[in-house]
Amino acid sequence: MEILNDAANYNSLKRRPSLLSINAYHYHRGGADNVYLSHGELFGAHGWATSWSSMDYPLNEPSPDSQWFAATVDMTVPKPLGKRLVEAKRIIWSREAQLKMRGLLASREIDIAHVHSVYHHQSPSVLAELRRHDIPVVLTAHDLKLACPAYTMMAQGKLCERCRGGKIWNVLTHKCIKDNRAASALIMIESAVHKALRIYNRFTDRIITPSAFYRNKLIEWGWAPHKIVHVRNFVSIAPTPPPFTGGGYLLYFGRLSHEKGLATLVRAAAASGVPVRIAGRGPEEERLRALVAETGAPVTFLGFRSDDDLWAEVDAARATVLPSEWYENGPMSAIEAFGRGKPLLGAAIGGIPELIAEGVTGWTFRSGDVGDLAAAMTRVMETPDATLADMHRETHMRARADYAADVYYQNMLDIYRPLIAASPRGRAGKVGTLL
Repeated sequence: MEILNDAANYNSLKRRPSLLSINAYHYHRGGADNVYLSHGELFGAHGWATSWSSMDYPLNEPSPDSQWFAATVDMTVPKPLGKRLVEAKRIIWSREAQLKMRGLLASREIDIAHVHSVYHHQSPSVLAELRRHDIPVVLTAHDLKLACPAYTMMAQGKLCERCRGGKIWNVLTHKCIKDNRAASALIMIESAVHKALRIYNRFTDRIITPSAFYRNKLIEWGWAPHKIVHVRNFVSIAPTPPPFTGGGYLLYFGRLSHEKGLATLVRAAAASGVPVRIAGRGPEEERLRALVAETGAPVTFLGFRSDDDLWAEVDAARATVLPSEWYENGPMSAIEAFGRGKPLLGAAIGGIPELIAEGVTGWTFRSGDVGDLAAAMTRVMETPDATLADMHRETHMRARADYAADVYYQNMLDIYRPLIAASPRGRAGKVGTLL
C-alpha cells in the first residue's frame, strides 16, 4: 500500500485526505492556539479537507464547524456553586463535548485527528469518541500536562517535579493551581482519574514535542519512547532576511508572567546598563514597572505589539532575549525572530539551548542568574557589527532549514502516513492509496 507524499496528488484517489484539528480555543490566543490554526491552514493549503473542533468561545474566529463546538469551560470566571459542580464534572469527562464530537464525525469522513490543547476544556472524552470511530489521533504536547497536573512543572514560582512517579497529591499540598486549594484539589482528582485509566496513553497514537527536551522529559516520567516524536514548530520565513541594522538594545516580546524571568532581566539591565525594550502584556507588568523604578534599569515598556509594529521592533534590536525560568518548549517568539535573522540571548533551561548554536545563532546564560545574564548582555552589545551581520545571515539560513513550513509539513506527513495506512479506512483503500 502506497501513501502519497502530497495531497496535491490526490486527484487520482477516491477522495482527498481529511484532517480534524482540535483545540480549546479557535482564535489566536497564545502559542498553542497559533500552532493549531496554522497547522490546519497549512494542510488545507496542500489540498487536505480540514475540519475544526473547539470550545464555543466568544472570541473565536468564524468556522463552518462551530455548531459542533462544545460549551466553554472557564475556571477563571466566578460562578454559583451549582454551575461550579457541573463544570467540575465536565473537566474530568465531558459528555457534552463527546456528543458534539460524535455529531461532527457523523457529518463527514475524517482520516486523522490532530489534538493540540484539550485537557480540562473538552476533556479526554473527545479522544474516546475518536477511538470509537477508529480515527488515528496525534497530540502535540505544547506543555507538560501529560506528566505534570499543573502543566508547567512549577510550584510556588519554582521548578518542581514532585509528582513524578504518581505522587500527584503534591498538586493539592502545594496549591499548584492558581495557589487555590479548591482548584488544586479538582485538578488532582482529574489527573488521578485520567492517569489511573491511562486515558491519554490509550487514546493517542503519537505525541509530538516541539523540543527534544520535552520528549526526554516525558520519557523520564514514564512515557514510551516509541510513542513520542520530536518535530519543531514552524513559522513563515521570507526568502531573505530584513537588512541588517546592528541595533542598540535587546528586545523581549511575549507574555509578562513570572516564569518568563523578567524580574531577573530587569535586574540584569540595571547591573549592565544595557537598554532593554519589553513588548507585551501580562500579570507581572505592574510589578516589573515598580522594579524598574526602584532599580533605575534602562527598560522601556512598549505595551502589546503585533504585526508590522512588532517586526519593526525586532528588526531594530541587536538581539532578542528570553530569560525564562521554567521548562520552555519550542518558544515561538524565538523562532519568529530567527526567521528575521535575529539571534537570541536565551536562558539555558528547557528547550531553549537546543535553539542556539553558541556565538553563531545566539548566546546562553544560566537561568535565574542576574550576574551571568548581565555579563551576557554586555557581551552581546560588544559583539562587533561585522560578526553580528554574519550571525544575522546564519540565523536566517538555519531558520529556513529547520523551521520552514515545508519542512514541518513533510515531517508531519511522515507521521500521519503510516497511521492512516494502518487505520480501517486506509486498509480499505478509501484514502491515501493508489486506485
